[in-house]
Amino acid sequence: MLKAGIVGLPNVGKSTLFNALVANAKADAANFPFCTIEPNVGVVSVPDERLQVLANLSKSEKIVPTRIEFVDIAGLVKGASQGEGLGNQFLANIREVDAIVHVVRCFDDDDIIHVSGSVDPVRDIEVINLELALADLSQVEKRLERARKQAKGKKEAEAEIPALEKILAYLNEGKAARHVSLNEEEEELIKPLGLLTRKPIIYAANVSEDDLATGNDWVKQVEGVAHNENAKVVIVSAQVESELVEISEEEKADYLESLGVKEGGLQSLIKATYELLGLRTYLTTGPQETRAWTIHAGMKAPQAAGVIHTDFERGFIRAETVAYDDLVACKTMVAAKEKGLVRSEGKDYVVQEGDVMLFRFNV
Repeated sequence: MLKAGIVGLPNVGKSTLFNALVANAKADAANFPFCTIEPNVGVVSVPDERLQVLANLSKSEKIVPTRIEFVDIAGLVKGASQGEGLGNQFLANIREVDAIVHVVRCFDDDDIIHVSGSVDPVRDIEVINLELALADLSQVEKRLERARKQAKGKKEAEAEIPALEKILAYLNEGKAARHVSLNEEEEELIKPLGLLTRKPIIYAANVSEDDLATGNDWVKQVEGVAHNENAKVVIVSAQVESELVEISEEEKADYLESLGVKEGGLQSLIKATYELLGLRTYLTTGPQETRAWTIHAGMKAPQAAGVIHTDFERGFIRAETVAYDDLVACKTMVAAKEKGLVRSEGKDYVVQEGDVMLFRFNV
């Protein structure tokens, strides 16, 4: 399952956004720092309109969307990596995530306390990024010391040293580990460290309802930072998201339209995360279920089959494949086959976004 860790300063709207994204979760959201003590974890279904369409065609008994897990940790403050606030114990909770969602306050509200006394997105981003880098720095230094001790008798430790030294140099300069170029072997060696600053990052610019469609000057500042880091920016409104939870699907569409936007923050965040991580979705459909499966871009048919079950990859013979739009236009797989739109693909086929697939394999 795809996992995203939500970070940010206290009172930037992290837990309010989390509550809205994970409607059945119960993260506390209150107007004082360090309200969130234990990490909140919630799993949400990835919205995909194609599933219902295919389910109707196949008369499926159930629909199974792919899912994403959000982890919301306590608000971090300057000095968190050295134990300020509630300390850096919470950073360990996001070392296993695939991407980091950094919520940045881009709204002004005298009734909501800002931990630094004023709204300044660039300053706030620098505080969080520095704490993440310092936490990584401490971990890399310890790991490097250990690797050097083990290097004489252990080849793996010896191979790890150059990678750790390269990362350490960047971290000492206050730069993120994601900017360090590593080869495939080095990447695998440092992967267990779960370095926070090596993870892809999405900045969620939290704005007021009035600024959701167009953003504001603070959002432009966030976009400037993101551009320099090759990061993504998504404009969200925790206020709007919390209101969407309370209304029907039809009312949601009307409400979002009145605000000048086409989709809610959840869809925007998921799209940005998929794009950032280079992910794709293929689909399976039949009388029992219609289901979405998440794979990495460039993955070939046998590996994509292995996402369903390792036996599918091991015994892969071929994949019967049709583009989603073609199947919907033809209404049935039989009609699609008659028009020559269903292809028999082998082991070298690279699965495309929206492929509807049926795998043939030997047990």
